[in-house]
Amino acid sequence: MTGFLIIDGFGTLNIRTNLETTPLKENLPAKQSRTWKQSRFTLAIINFVGLLLCFTLLRAVLFVLFKPQPLPSGGDILKAFLIGLHLDIFVGLLMCLPLVFWLALLPDRWFRAGWHRFLFKAVFFLFWVNQIFSFFAEYYFFEEFKSRYNTVAVDYLLYPTEVFSNIWDSYPVVKIVAICCVGAVILLIAIHKITRRMWDTPANGRARLFWPCGMVIACVALGFTVSFREYRFSNERSLNEMANNGQVAFVAAAVTRNLDYSAYYKTLPAEDAYQRTRRMVTETNATFSGKPGSLQRDIAGSADKPKLNVVIMLEESLGSEFWGCLGRTNTLTPEMDRLANEEGMLFTNIYASGNRTVRGFEGVLSSFPPLPGDSIVKRDRSENVETIARILKRDGYNTMFLYGGRGLFDGMRSFAVNNGYDKFVEQKHFEHPTFTTVWGVCNEDLYQRSIEEFRKLADTGKPFFATVLSVSNHKPYTYPKGRIAANPDYKQRDFAVMYTDYALGKYFRDLKKESFYTNTIFVVVADHGARVYGSQSIPIYSYEIPFMVVGPAVVKEPSRVGNLGCSLDVAPTILGILGRPYQTLFFGRDLLHSPDDGGRVLLNHNRDIGMLRGDRLVVLSMPKTVEFYRGDPKTENMRKVEKPDEIDFEMEKDATAVYQTADDLYMHERYRVQWGEPSTLH
Repeated sequence: MTGFLIIDGFGTLNIRTNLETTPLKENLPAKQSRTWKQSRFTLAIINFVGLLLCFTLLRAVLFVLFKPQPLPSGGDILKAFLIGLHLDIFVGLLMCLPLVFWLALLPDRWFRAGWHRFLFKAVFFLFWVNQIFSFFAEYYFFEEFKSRYNTVAVDYLLYPTEVFSNIWDSYPVVKIVAICCVGAVILLIAIHKITRRMWDTPANGRARLFWPCGMVIACVALGFTVSFREYRFSNERSLNEMANNGQVAFVAAAVTRNLDYSAYYKTLPAEDAYQRTRRMVTETNATFSGKPGSLQRDIAGSADKPKLNVVIMLEESLGSEFWGCLGRTNTLTPEMDRLANEEGMLFTNIYASGNRTVRGFEGVLSSFPPLPGDSIVKRDRSENVETIARILKRDGYNTMFLYGGRGLFDGMRSFAVNNGYDKFVEQKHFEHPTFTTVWGVCNEDLYQRSIEEFRKLADTGKPFFATVLSVSNHKPYTYPKGRIAANPDYKQRDFAVMYTDYALGKYFRDLKKESFYTNTIFVVVADHGARVYGSQSIPIYSYEIPFMVVGPAVVKEPSRVGNLGCSLDVAPTILGILGRPYQTLFFGRDLLHSPDDGGRVLLNHNRDIGMLRGDRLVVLSMPKTVEFYRGDPKTENMRKVEKPDEIDFEMEKDATAVYQTADDLYMHERYRVQWGEPSTLH
């Protein structure tokens, strides 16, 4: 009789002869060989393979439905899937690690017990229901943001009331959960059939040691090859996002919320950074009054100018792409088009500083650059920062913030009341709203309440400044019936835009009946655009927003202003229109009185920050990397530059200086007017 020794894949040592296989240990019956189906670690293998298949299927679905145009080369597509597979394997191993340790450490008698079988299958079922649901969630998130999970996903988990209500109203949750349950049941049945002999088979001692040790070694070894940036291999942003893994993207966003700026981004010597930044915020009527390490300056004006009321209408997601007066042929904003054409000063070349409301918040109200990490609205050093509300309050204004939603969301109430606003009106202050969305009261209710509040403020005899932040133009796009011809049951973005325009048109008609209308400046500006699309790391094409000033006290006839600007320039421009002297540290400039240098835009997307000048865009990224683009930002054709020139490098230094200076001022709590500094106000 001949024979030889083999070690099977489950760590069992056997003697194979031409007649039979006999285990050396007496764990199994004498003439029974152990098969892979009898090993409890088969569960880990199946779980791992299932995760890889699902990750790859999701990536394929995203590519088929959202593939970039023009179509990337076959090599880039293959690379996207290979990079994705690399990340998927690492994530899959990590997700299976707890299961492997459980299977290795659990005693045989407990493993065979009926209670354990039931508990194990129940947990396995719930795991796969959750996992399949997360794949649906990733798909819908990508559909909305053209991105894997980012800081938006992290932020949303902090506010379950708004977010889960939004999800419930926006998506077929019941159907999706049913599909998830059916999928998990099918998988559980298949697992049961494959491994039914496993439950009565004792675990081999070598396998108990081999599997957890092998998994840990594999995770550690593979971990050294994984980077949060490896998916960014292409010039096409959406293809890079498809290559990424959702879990990796989520962890990266969560870990980098509060960044040590100098550790991740390029920097300059501090003195050079401040000198460059001071040069970029210089205006013809500005005199620096602060020390060299400060941006504090006096803006000249006439104290005899009237203290006109100021109202900023910060409109949710109302990007330029919907406005006929800004280029759309089939306009969704006839009311705003009419107002712009007949009564408004319309700025036609303005970009949002980010794609979140808090970015519009800090940009429009604080004229502060959109640093990587969280917006300053949500950070922990924001109890005393400069805002337009602070400036006008110092000039004797009453101040108020009106918001249709909950002030807790994104820390908006805390930021407002700590930085110049006397009163904050939010959803809980609307006792009998006529209509609410999952985000708050509808625009009409908000606007009507603002008129009531403005009357009270006007009766005090003091000038007032107010900010009104709307919520209706937000998924799930619900609004009152009977206002526009479209059926609100369809919950489409375009219909919500049409309702927003309708409500604004009605609002301005109602305002004209009020006595305070003639001495009030009204500003309509979007917090950000509606969608993110474009191939650049910062898809600037989708960042264009409207900015319009209305009010007979300052706009005598309709006009267009084509100067390039961004959210940061709104507050300085409004203050410039008022024409009164003030002190400031704002990073933005008055678009009507700034030097003729072509303007610039400061913007953010996820962890990328950048600056646009003319047809050039520079993007600063982690870890201390830079990208350059050229092209027309209004036509989505800015392309990556492989050989930047001296102008590009100079822009890189300017962008580095601005963001470095902003981070330094904020982190050292110096983004506020210092009253001890000399002043030249007159």
